[in-house]
Amino acid sequence: MALYDIVFVGQTATADIVPFKGPPRREAGGPAANAAMAAARCMMRIALLTRLAKIDSHLLEPLKSAGIDIYIQPAEVTTHLRIVHPSANADEREMILKRSSGFFKIDEMPQLEPCLVHLAGGSNREFTMEFMVELRRRGFRLCLDMQSFILQVDDKTGHVHLKDVPEKREILGMADIVKLDAAEARVLTGSDDLHKAAAMVEEWGCPEVIITRSDGVLAHVRGTDYFAPFSNKSIAGRTGRGDTTIAAYLTQRMSHSVEYALEFAAAMASIKMETPGPYMGTMEEVLARMRK
Repeated sequence: MALYDIVFVGQTATADIVPFKGPPRREAGGPAANAAMAAARCMMRIALLTRLAKIDSHLLEPLKSAGIDIYIQPAEVTTHLRIVHPSANADEREMILKRSSGFFKIDEMPQLEPCLVHLAGGSNREFTMEFMVELRRRGFRLCLDMQSFILQVDDKTGHVHLKDVPEKREILGMADIVKLDAAEARVLTGSDDLHKAAAMVEEWGCPEVIITRSDGVLAHVRGTDYFAPFSNKSIAGRTGRGDTTIAAYLTQRMSHSVEYALEFAAAMASIKMETPGPYMGTMEEVLARMRK
């Protein structure tokens, strides 16, 4: 059975992105791919389990080149999104799911030694309760990106909206670590106060909570709060901020304190936000940013 430090799980997607100003562009990747690329820069044994159509398997070449092992659950189509930024606020966006490669199937899981699995979906069309329960039964530790459940697709229009999750207590009770952004935390808990929101999530069963917002990242671990500010000079690479943050945090949390892992994550995400695309820098660059 294959042994990894972290296995990232999520659909590979293409997206037509319409910025507030400037020409539209097409990007490929997704939360799991972005996170895996960031983690791979940290000298870890990383794998990606994804779903996409065979005709689009070339989209995975950059991840293979980064030393990431790829496992594919074949799908008839590759997930495709249309993302529109209606204003200059980079956090404001409208998403429409045009095509979905479907839910991950537990009976198509590769043979892996139990390790940390990060479920990073782009909507609620990726992970079922059955899939998560069986991963836990097999001995895997779970880190959950809650956008995988909060970003909910309208069955008729394909529009993606942030909505509360009725099964949130059951879901969070299975998680060792959970990642949210400020908007998702508000939808899930009803609170604009990140400290209160994080404490509520812990009460619902998850002992380690990571929340990003525009100025930095909060970690709430067993009742104690920690915060590390971002230091980015631009937001040209804003897309993927949370994916980079949680990936960097997970790699360092395995052998370092919460404070160190959080500072490392904030530094890597800050560098990433200054350049579009996944993080392609080095650990040395992150350490240098931490010393500034």
